Amino acid sequence: MSLLQVLQISTSWFAWGGIALAGVTVISFLIGWGARFRLVGATVFSFLLSGSCWAFSASYSPPVLIEGALYAPVVYDNGYDLVVAQASEDFPQESIEPTLEQIAGNLKGGGRSGTKVHVRLRKNEAYLDGISHPVVLGEVIRDLSQKTTTPLAQQENEN
Repeated sequence: MSLLQVLQISTSWFAWGGIALAGVTVISFLIGWGARFRLVGATVFSFLLSGSCWAFSASYSPPVLIEGALYAPVVYDNGYDLVVAQASEDFPQESIEPTLEQIAGNLKGGGRSGTKVHVRLRKNEAYLDGISHPVVLGEVIRDLSQKTTTPLAQQENEN
């Protein structure tokens, strides 16, 4: 069962539980039962849980998974227009493009004020004993306003 299904089922269970508790609460006020104020709290809390589950399920979006992509941790993100991920030394050439697409697809635009984000995949290449330099394997540009991703080589050809 996926997380989205669990949230949808939880929302309905908490809502029905809140309705049942509301009915018991009304009855407890009519007969003057001592636990009526505790029932008010339990009723309100169950409706709060139902609303929270609904809000989370409405805002939840699962991560983008692309066939052939490998894990590359993000090592730099300026929060505006640049994200850099680190590839391992033995990173296969055929996994570069899917990995860049997956990282770009998982970017959220909420706090970013830049509409175009450069996503780079790099690895460190040793050229002297104990000294290395970064080599950019690939780069894509993610346009957050249009939700599109363009390889950098294609972007340069269009200009």
